[in-house]
Amino acid sequence: MGDLVLERGQPVGRLLRQWRHRRRLSQLALAVEADVSARHLSFVETGRSTPSRELVLRLADQLDVPLRERNALLLAAGYAPVYSHAPLGSPELGPVLDAVHRVLRAHEPYPAVAVDRHWDLVAGNAPLALLTDGAAAHLLRPPVNALRLTLHPQGMAPRITNLGQWRAHLLARLRRQAALTGDAALAALHEELLGYPGPSAPDPAPGPADVVVPLRLRHDGGELRLLSTVSTFGTPLDVTVEELSVESFFPADDATAARLRRTAG
Repeated sequence: MGDLVLERGQPVGRLLRQWRHRRRLSQLALAVEADVSARHLSFVETGRSTPSRELVLRLADQLDVPLRERNALLLAAGYAPVYSHAPLGSPELGPVLDAVHRVLRAHEPYPAVAVDRHWDLVAGNAPLALLTDGAAAHLLRPPVNALRLTLHPQGMAPRITNLGQWRAHLLARLRRQAALTGDAALAALHEELLGYPGPSAPDPAPGPADVVVPLRLRHDGGELRLLSTVSTFGTPLDVTVEELSVESFFPADDATAARLRRTAG
């Protein structure tokens, strides 16, 4: 996945060209979308012209560059970052974390988890313990990485009855995320997870009536069948907030719903 890694620390023109290539846009297409001449864009990319702060932000918006990398583009062009980057425990993010915890609690008795951009656990609700039951202690020590915990042979993997399907789903999702963000740490995590033992192909293959890939997990002599959804903040202006996501699991059948309600007591 080396071609997916963004080369940071480069001149702003080179970084913009990398993002344009990542989004598979020609210079002309980007110039039209950003309302700038193709000639000027070419000069910016080759370093013959220094873009204004407004142009950097306009191009970043058209290229759907993450807030973290928009700040990096501004710095490379000689401008101050415009997006805050508050630590998770800071007072500024107090209302955000309160909202995340309310969402997690409201989802009970079904499992839900909040993770950061590298899939490290930020918070989880009580039913999450049903998913992590039996995992090795070293995988549950902070920082807990949700993907590592799921696919590690000492984690959840031995209990996942459709491991081929779920593994392929998570690896494809992680690969797309690494490609979209250019994050070297995500690319490294993808390589690590590829090295874990597991089916090399989805098995069983999705059938014509399947609409989503469920997580099928052995539990207490039976099987939990779960569907997942992902939620993010819709209007983030802070790097940390943009990179937070909540994954909520829902029962895929009545038996799973009943078992989760009974477990919650």
